[in-house]
Amino acid sequence: MPDIMSNSLADSRGLDTTGLAISYADVVGAAERIVGVAHRTPVLTSRTADTLTGGELLFKCENFQRTGAFKIRGAYNAVSRFTPLQRALGVVAYSSGNHAQALALAASMLRVRSTIVMPQDAPAAKLAATRGYGADVVLYDRYAEPPDAAVARVLEERGGVLIPPFDHPHVMAGQGTVARELIEQAGEIGGPLDLLVVPTGGGGLLSGCVVAAKTLNPGCRVIGIEPEAGNDAQQSLRSGEIVRIDAPKTIADGAQSRAVGQLTFPVIQRLVDDIDTVTDDQLVDAMRFFASRMKMLVEPTGCLAAAAVLSGKLDVRGKRVGIVVTGGNVDLSRFASLVQAA
Repeated sequence: MPDIMSNSLADSRGLDTTGLAISYADVVGAAERIVGVAHRTPVLTSRTADTLTGGELLFKCENFQRTGAFKIRGAYNAVSRFTPLQRALGVVAYSSGNHAQALALAASMLRVRSTIVMPQDAPAAKLAATRGYGADVVLYDRYAEPPDAAVARVLEERGGVLIPPFDHPHVMAGQGTVARELIEQAGEIGGPLDLLVVPTGGGGLLSGCVVAAKTLNPGCRVIGIEPEAGNDAQQSLRSGEIVRIDAPKTIADGAQSRAVGQLTFPVIQRLVDDIDTVTDDQLVDAMRFFASRMKMLVEPTGCLAAAAVLSGKLDVRGKRVGIVVTGGNVDLSRFASLVQAA
């Protein structure tokens, strides 16, 4: 892991990242490594969404990404930087599904053995996909023990190099390529963003995206969105220190983290403008909107940012807004049971 204190002004663009885990230069490096691996996902618009909210909404659709979510960006960036010794040891990770799939695929592409610790109640599609990419899956009960305890057991028994789902500089930098692409694409179709809204769990995506956004578009406000039942990031930002919570019960399984990371929080604290929350009902409404109006499948976690805007929780009238749609990995039976009319 690099010395985070060595980061200074990012590429002479004026964003001070001194003392933070990543700078914009790290995001640029990650973007170069993932060329030909991660897709440059489309940015879609919806006249109905614009009319509903009064804003100009640009949806960055990572549900069309390889493995069905943005996570391949950070996972591949991290594993591709392994030393020969680390490659021989193999990679270990914990995840409810999207980081698991991404890391399993990245490891397979780079010929590295992977072991993934996943909760017993992870969506069946995510479990099957992770195994399909060649990973050895170890299950644990997320409500009985924290993931770090389960991972510690696996590391003791099997060895390996741990790549956590968010609290790692190479993962954070890789996820920041989402915002880098979005801001470039926004410029190609009309101009800069006034606001960037990003789903938030442990803060890997949010921290990477805010570094990219504040570097490329300093006037852009960045807001993270997490489940109302699991607002640890919001509490942390308000209190000025990391707040830990019990495993939240929410349909947004990809945002059930108990706390933001030791590396992600300083970035969030310094650069993010605010963190807000949405309810599970608002997530379902957003899932229904995407399916009926934009003809695409989005998982609950992937709807966090969109739900905040579409529900009116965030006032975006007259603003040009980038909305990160993080993934589309949801069992069809689960999707149908959630979005069916009451």
